[in-house]
Amino acid sequence: MVAGPSKRRARHLVFLPYFVFLALFLIWPATFVFVRAFQQGDASRNPMIEAMTGQFRGAFVYSLQISLSSAAIGLVVGSLVAVAIVRLDHVRALRSTVVGYSSVAANMGGIPLAFAFIAAFGMQGLATRLLREVNIDLIGWGFRITDFWGIVLVYLYFQIPLMTLVLVPALDGLRRTWQEAAQSLGASSAQYWRFVALPILTPALLGGFLLLIANAFSAYATAYALSSGGSRLVPVQIRFFLQGNTITGKTNLGYAMAAWMVIVTALLVLGFQLLVRRSEKWRS
Repeated sequence: MVAGPSKRRARHLVFLPYFVFLALFLIWPATFVFVRAFQQGDASRNPMIEAMTGQFRGAFVYSLQISLSSAAIGLVVGSLVAVAIVRLDHVRALRSTVVGYSSVAANMGGIPLAFAFIAAFGMQGLATRLLREVNIDLIGWGFRITDFWGIVLVYLYFQIPLMTLVLVPALDGLRRTWQEAAQSLGASSAQYWRFVALPILTPALLGGFLLLIANAFSAYATAYALSSGGSRLVPVQIRFFLQGNTITGKTNLGYAMAAWMVIVTALLVLGFQLLVRRSEKWRS
């Protein structure tokens, strides 16, 4: 029985609140940012061009370097954790505990996380002082929680769990019959992972890597709290220009940096979605 036009319209109305929410909190703010980003104002050149030159381009490079570093480490460690809990699938309590913790930690950030790491690895942090007792002087070695590797360390708190959550479903999609077939043909466990499992998991791994880059690149509150607003990271720089305490005519530069940030993040998320869809074909 074919539904009439009125019934189809009624079904479509169910999505109306979602589209209204999308328009109010995503489309309209993004449109406003891009409109302001292309307004030259009193500046000597277009803000979108200025945002990609000099020290402002350096902020994007610095942010991407931190994002790539934390994403690379998160990819490796998170993948190993995912493989471990899938192989120990018979221990259901362990899997539930790790996945549950990962779900919480992947969404935990901001000021509380920054303060926790400052209390642990700051100049007089608990972990810093305990390590000093065993002749491991992090401060003497040049480590600072507000520097490059300090920020990477903090980001790993939510990067590793996020990668674990991304990869566990892909690992669950590996069928046991594939490994049995490879073994029946004389393949070792290492050969199975190299020639069968890894090619199948590659889209999920690359997609997870892109997601981690986007996740770190867009992080704001944690970086701001770590540096007290003095970081070279792009989100902190955007706040500096938009808070109204800068030179007249530079406000649109903040919108331009935000526009470029939206573009970079959108491309990364789009790549993640495409790769995840490709990896899901093996589970259908």
